[in-house]
Amino acid sequence: MRKQDFIKTETVIVGSGVAGVFAALCLPRDMDILVITKEELKECDSYLAQGGVCVLKDIEDFDCYFVDTMKAGHYENDANAVRVMIESSPEVINTLIQLGVQFDVGGDGEYDYTREGAHRRNRILHYKDETGKQITDALLYIALQRPNITFVTQTTMIDLIERNNDCFGIVCEDEYGERGAILAKNIILATGGIGGLFKNSTNFAHITGDAFALSLKHGIALQDMNYIQIHPTTLYSRKEGRRFLISESVRGEGAVLLNENGERFTDELQPRDVVTNAIVEEMKKFGTDHVYLTLPNMTSEEAHERFPNIFEACLEEGYDITKDRVPVTPAQHYMMGGVKADINGATSMKHLYAVGETACSGVHGRNRLASNSLLESLVFAKRAADTIAADTEEKNTDLPPVDLKSYPSKAVREQEFRALIMNEIKRKDEAFYDKWCNDEAEC
Repeated sequence: MRKQDFIKTETVIVGSGVAGVFAALCLPRDMDILVITKEELKECDSYLAQGGVCVLKDIEDFDCYFVDTMKAGHYENDANAVRVMIESSPEVINTLIQLGVQFDVGGDGEYDYTREGAHRRNRILHYKDETGKQITDALLYIALQRPNITFVTQTTMIDLIERNNDCFGIVCEDEYGERGAILAKNIILATGGIGGLFKNSTNFAHITGDAFALSLKHGIALQDMNYIQIHPTTLYSRKEGRRFLISESVRGEGAVLLNENGERFTDELQPRDVVTNAIVEEMKKFGTDHVYLTLPNMTSEEAHERFPNIFEACLEEGYDITKDRVPVTPAQHYMMGGVKADINGATSMKHLYAVGETACSGVHGRNRLASNSLLESLVFAKRAADTIAADTEEKNTDLPPVDLKSYPSKAVREQEFRALIMNEIKRKDEAFYDKWCNDEAEC
């Protein structure tokens, strides 16, 4: 590997969503940090998050919040990870507020906490129906002003550089096909989930699980790769492309689901997987590919104020969500499994960390509780950053060689990565694969 083929930094972060950017902000200000992202900075799923972010409002709510999270995850969650996330939530939320993140307040001037499916109490902070955008914008605004943080867009990680299970950096490729290597003491994977591999998904199309494919290639431990959340309510449309999510918070504010006969058929505030299964059964019963959602307890003005983006998106399709039956259908939404990571983001490879949707800390179990995703990303990104900051160990810079010309073309690589991931999902759960992942599956 020639000198001109690589650059050096202290920490490289792959991904510009909430997890990646918050990790960068939590690292020491005198540490050189390079953040690369596959597309533009704001083209991340964090930016699309509508509902909100959970927080422990008071100590009396701990047991209830803990059980709600465990129950939604079918008690397959890592209980310690859940405890850490909940206990850390007030500090993390206070940090966001100090950084300029805004949340909606009620008429009394106090924060307006809402409730979503499988929550027994109102504990979700939100900013209209664009909480993820509010948080991402605020974090990026500050990170872009930090002289120690450099962002590089339109750059894709195509390999990890490692020797003896120790990670030294990444190989990347820019939009023009030029390849190079980034060498660093520590590497943080924050590449998101796998929505781009599905026919119907709420995710951006370029989010294709690259970190998972590379983990499979390099023997890095993965966990629960078949634990993939199908969101029950996306706006039904015959248009191609990303599915528009109708947030669970709409149901939290009183929206109901109706079948083809206009009958309510389920409790809308059950966990997401339960509601999804109820919708699928109803579609089978009537031979349709959607059911309906309506919000009869709000006026158009109230719905537009509380859910401006959702209201407008439905209106563009010809529906007033407060008066009409809006067609909705399930679509792939979130990855609960991923690169196995401990509560500090550490993976099975030395100096390699995973945070956000890329990581599987076990906090979600089989099914994620609504609005725990942003919180999980923030809590464990900070813990990973704190762990890296505390690491004073010297690292050998006698690096393994990298042949930058040996990698296949983008099309071949993407096909290979997709096959690796889908084969792993099929190996773990063939029934789930047949229902949602194969070429004939609607999702």
